[in-house]
Amino acid sequence: QVQLVESGGGLVQAGGSLNLSCTASGRTFSNSAMAWYRQAPGKEREFVAHVNWVGIRKRYADSVKGRFIISRDNAKKTVYLQMNSLKPEDTGTYYCAQNYGGDWSGQVSAWGQGTQVTVSS
Repeated sequence: QVQLVESGGGLVQAGGSLNLSCTASGRTFSNSAMAWYRQAPGKEREFVAHVNWVGIRKRYADSVKGRFIISRDNAKKTVYLQMNSLKPEDTGTYYCAQNYGGDWSGQVSAWGQGTQVTVSS
């Protein structure tokens, strides 16, 4: 059974940066697309970014395009989210997700427990 553990969240001022990590257990990571989602208080979980199994095809939500970068290291079974130029509206709990299959389809096979990001104005 896959387990995903996020880290790297915290409190940062607007304009600052954070780098989130998500490390997977199990043997399916390198064959699976991965994604980051976030959920703000009182709102539904929303898509942030995804990357395919080899780390070449990437897609971002319009709200983070040009500011966030998703990447992965299959040898370390880790996916990253570099977040720059952070805004207060980026505040929320950030979750990583593993996909069934190497290209993102939205069929999530595992979720992490989440890491909190708070951006102060």
